[in-house]
Amino acid sequence: MIEFTWPWLVALAPLPWIIKILCKPVAPSQEQALHLPFFDALNTPKFSTKSQSKMNRWTAFSALLAWILFVLACTRPQWVDDPIALPLTGRDLMLAVDVSGSMETRDFVLNKQAVTRLSIVKHAANAFIQKRKGDRLGLILFGSNAYLQTPLTFDRKTVRQLLNEAVIGIAGKETAIGDAIGLALKRLRAGEVQDRILILMTDGANTAGEVEPLQAAELAAAENLRIYTIGLGADEMILQGGFFGQQTINPSRDLDEKSLKRIAELTGGQYFRAKNTDALSNIYAELDLLEPQSSDESFFRPTQTLYHWPLALALLFSVLATLLYFQVFNSWLNNNRVGHHD
Repeated sequence: MIEFTWPWLVALAPLPWIIKILCKPVAPSQEQALHLPFFDALNTPKFSTKSQSKMNRWTAFSALLAWILFVLACTRPQWVDDPIALPLTGRDLMLAVDVSGSMETRDFVLNKQAVTRLSIVKHAANAFIQKRKGDRLGLILFGSNAYLQTPLTFDRKTVRQLLNEAVIGIAGKETAIGDAIGLALKRLRAGEVQDRILILMTDGANTAGEVEPLQAAELAAAENLRIYTIGLGADEMILQGGFFGQQTINPSRDLDEKSLKRIAELTGGQYFRAKNTDALSNIYAELDLLEPQSSDESFFRPTQTLYHWPLALALLFSVLATLLYFQVFNSWLNNNRVGHHD
């Protein structure tokens, strides 16, 4: 749509008529300053009165149109496109997901089917990621080593896709929690956003890597990086068959809850325990409450200035009016010269 920056300047449109009314032309003097013997010839034009009248009308029309276009240009018209939603300024939020060998344990149930821990992480994290509108999200996968799978981005679809494509053992069979925290700190430190969050999900203890988890947590605390840790795994799991028949085991015996709690405490975060599918979904819902996404939307409306078009047309019609005026004047002089020579 077209909008005008200064629409009140339209009030200038009747200015020529106001000047014409207020400033009356000077009455012609009755006394002749100079006697011309051929005055009658000059005073009596020999060209067509009808042609002169027509030319005068075109001159007046061009001058009027030039003035109207000039006033229109002064209002500064502009074309405003539909609003475009801008990325919101929220948080920098990094997800660190354990893809070590133990994440293959099938101690979670989804749709009445036993699934791996990584599968349930994908299921719950997908819904969480979808809600984080306005946050820049990143993804780290860690096992024996930590790898940046997705840099910080507003593209939630890509983060979800790359998380869903993650496979167990892609980063090694062991667990490098300290390295995952260190990599997240390195990536989050580069951003300009002050609110930086790491959600770390693991089912074991630190068994690999070059950085100790608590040492990495202290560095994160110094950089104001909040870490929420999630311990994955059921309390008990029933194994069928074998020499001893049915057995009940603790599949989470390797989970280092003490370290995960300490990491969260050092950085001002919180530790959660996910023993089943509902518990993990509830944890993500609670994280949404603890770290609510930005609700204020920002829009940008592209604008294109148009004032130069009426301004150019006003200049064109001004030149046309001037040319028409001089054509009338020259015709008058030429015809009167012909009358004088006669």
